Amino acid sequence: MALHPEIAKIVANLPAPPPGPIDPAVLRAGEEAMVPPPEERLPLLAVEDLTAQTPAGEVPVRIYTPVQADSYGLLVYFHGGAFFLGSLDTHDHVARSLAKETGLKVVSVGYRRAPEAAFPAGLEDCYGVVRWAAENGDSLGWDASTLAIAGDSSGGTFAAAVAAMAHDEGFDRITHQVLFYPSLDLDFDVDRYASLRENAQGYGLETAGLKPFNAFYIDSGADPADPRVSPIKREDLSGLPPALIVTAEHDPLRDEGELYGRRLREAGVDATVSRYAGANHGFVQNFSWIPDYYRTFEDTAAFLGRR
Repeated sequence: MALHPEIAKIVANLPAPPPGPIDPAVLRAGEEAMVPPPEERLPLLAVEDLTAQTPAGEVPVRIYTPVQADSYGLLVYFHGGAFFLGSLDTHDHVARSLAKETGLKVVSVGYRRAPEAAFPAGLEDCYGVVRWAAENGDSLGWDASTLAIAGDSSGGTFAAAVAAMAHDEGFDRITHQVLFYPSLDLDFDVDRYASLRENAQGYGLETAGLKPFNAFYIDSGADPADPRVSPIKREDLSGLPPALIVTAEHDPLRDEGELYGRRLREAGVDATVSRYAGANHGFVQNFSWIPDYYRTFEDTAAFLGRR
């Protein structure tokens, strides 16, 4: 179907990018300026900022408790932003909705970003927080059952990479992985997937913008041939946790996410791929106020309810 009319109206009025090189500080400030004040956010039982002590160092985290309960499953969430944008605040509404709809306690990770932090700093922060959550389960009220990980866009990259790192290190407590329109192949060959040409222009994220927006991460030492950077390049996907991969019809990254789902299934992993019609890249963060796309959180809850 065509781009959802509400999304189309906004995409049609997006300003042209400023001339010259991308300035992370300017883009970050623009994002933060759009964050609503706390009193206008989805209410939950409790939201608390903490610091996770990990082998990678101290990592800021935000803990979302949806309701009063004796114990909770945990969902560790990694925000998107091309590895240099996004924060606990810009994706606060995503974490709140995940907590509300899943009933899980959500741990959102304020990982280090490029270009200030070289690869693999952000990835190590994400993995370290997952291990920290399991090791501090008593203080978090963890039920010692569900330990899910989730991420959108580049956060989905981190989620896929963290699942593989955990498997390789013998850490088998991760029960689910949820990847919202993930970036899984950072080699930037426009002929690698049909969606890179089909959705190249006019839908928000454009194919021509992938290389410059990811350049901060690549230039920090992230090698696109490394499966930690491009998880789809991992040869053996067997033994990974069950996966939900959410893709958007009008996203240049659509086909790599769907291919990853097929490869997971071929490796014997329980993998569900769900394509959202009329959606573009970033719709969970930007357009979940549209009922058709808020459903993503409900579908995530249904997936996480499976064991």
